[in-house]
Amino acid sequence: MAINSTREDEDLKETLKLDVLGRLLKNLLEYKGKIALVTILILITVAISTTYPLLIEKVINDEIIDKNVKGLFIMSGIMVAMALIHYVATRIWRRIMATISNDMIKNIRRRLYVHIQELGVDFFDQRPSGKILARVTGDVNALKEVLSSTITTLAPEAISLVVILAIMIIKSPVLSLSAAVAVPIIMLGLFFCEILAHKRWQKWKKKDSNMTAFIHEGIEGVSVIQSFNAQEESSREFNGIVNEVIHAFRSAVLIADLYSPTIEIAGGLGTATLYYLAVTKLGVTQESLGTLSAFVLYLGMFFSPIRNLASYYNKLITNLSSAERVYEIMDMEPLVKDGENAIDLPEIKGNVEFDHVTFAYPDEPDVDILHDVSFTAGQGETIALVGPTGAGKTTIVSLLSRFYNTKAGRILVDGYDISKVTIQSLRNQFGIMTQDNYLFSGTIRDNIKYGRPDATDEEMIEVCKAVHAHDFISKLEKGYDTVITERGGGLSNGQGQLVAFARTLLTDPKILILDEATASIDTGTEILVQQGIEELLKKRTSFVVAHRLSTIKNADKIFVIDDGGILEWGDHESLMAKKGAYYELYSAQFVRAS
Repeated sequence: MAINSTREDEDLKETLKLDVLGRLLKNLLEYKGKIALVTILILITVAISTTYPLLIEKVINDEIIDKNVKGLFIMSGIMVAMALIHYVATRIWRRIMATISNDMIKNIRRRLYVHIQELGVDFFDQRPSGKILARVTGDVNALKEVLSSTITTLAPEAISLVVILAIMIIKSPVLSLSAAVAVPIIMLGLFFCEILAHKRWQKWKKKDSNMTAFIHEGIEGVSVIQSFNAQEESSREFNGIVNEVIHAFRSAVLIADLYSPTIEIAGGLGTATLYYLAVTKLGVTQESLGTLSAFVLYLGMFFSPIRNLASYYNKLITNLSSAERVYEIMDMEPLVKDGENAIDLPEIKGNVEFDHVTFAYPDEPDVDILHDVSFTAGQGETIALVGPTGAGKTTIVSLLSRFYNTKAGRILVDGYDISKVTIQSLRNQFGIMTQDNYLFSGTIRDNIKYGRPDATDEEMIEVCKAVHAHDFISKLEKGYDTVITERGGGLSNGQGQLVAFARTLLTDPKILILDEATASIDTGTEILVQQGIEELLKKRTSFVVAHRLSTIKNADKIFVIDDGGILEWGDHESLMAKKGAYYELYSAQFVRAS
């Protein structure tokens, strides 16, 4: 499988920026009523702001030149009232937009989290958890900037720009040429930033994601780092990653900052052109003084939205990379999902059949991990899978759990092809336990009841006694209400594994999968656990993957897996009598143990 490490930049699918904006705006349409109110308030504020120069023109031409003090006070009162209305309307629509953007971000983050939970194990196999975390947190937060800026900046400034330009053309087509002169310069600068800046911001987000992943990996593996005294090497590597982030950020900012001077140059050129046209084409008279003053204000207002839009655009291309990363995951289809006509698997007895199963990872379809594997497991049988590391033991139970799809062949449970039943109905009847069973932060009680919250305390205690977890839990200060941290912090490895065992058995699965489930338990505890689950295993079909061959001697069938196939199978005595691969594995292990 192609795996992306914490040091590698992620591949990002190229996305049309208009498509991303379109999807964001589509999300905004979920709030049509509030958006309509915001639009009305924005139009009111734009109407007020674009009317000011006309009022100034009237004040100069009709009140100041005619020395009409009363009229001057009246116009001043009107302008103050308009300013108050503008202030109140702006505050209201900005507050509404803050509420909308916060709610949208909450919903997008929730949908992204739910979608990630539905993606197959192949998604997590290929990505460090820190990079996934970066998308759920940092990239979604960056979306908020895009969402709020689209309404708070893009909408009002774009409308203002159109209205201002229309008023300028109506009042004086000649003087309006002062604005037209600046447009080519602005568009050229915009194109320049679009070509260079966006890719640089994408690169920065990739480097920033690498840093988040490295920090997360360092926290998770801090005990290993300390045990090998590798703090200095880890810090040196972290500094290198941070320097890459800083370099990528500076590179992007350098290009983005070039756009602002372009606006200033265009504004200065436009103003100079305005005065030139006013003097040479219209002439400056007492009667045209108000009109010229209004045009000076309008020209300044014309460049103000452009300046704000430029700032918005820089922010947009900065955060658009985050939006692309979020939607890229949202668009991912899980490789393993329910078929169109999938049915719910009824309550099963536990008969399992592998029918000429071949498997290869999706990223390496030509490299078969399993090839033409066939076997049956009857109801209540315990099936042991043994063999060297990488032989395909875990792959078999992963396919049975439908974490992956087969390349060829079928897997049947009670005669049902598992590719044609719903995943939820299948896994609801499975109990899966691995060497590294994750315990969540919370109480021991919450962790044991995680798969079956409605279980009674009596049922919980019964399974804890069965796996010999009840004794040590009862001795804890708060018993089952003892709070542990993530990954079972506060418990020993063996204790944490016993809690995970109890959690699995409480769901009363019809098929039980134990993948190196006793690897973290000491030999004495393992004997107690084996005794405790012996009766439970009789009630269900069980698949046991173990390197300790002593733990699977009592299995009904033992399959020796190697090179993607079954070398031999039988019970312990028959396989030992054959003196084949199992005999050699068993003998070698006891020689090492002695």
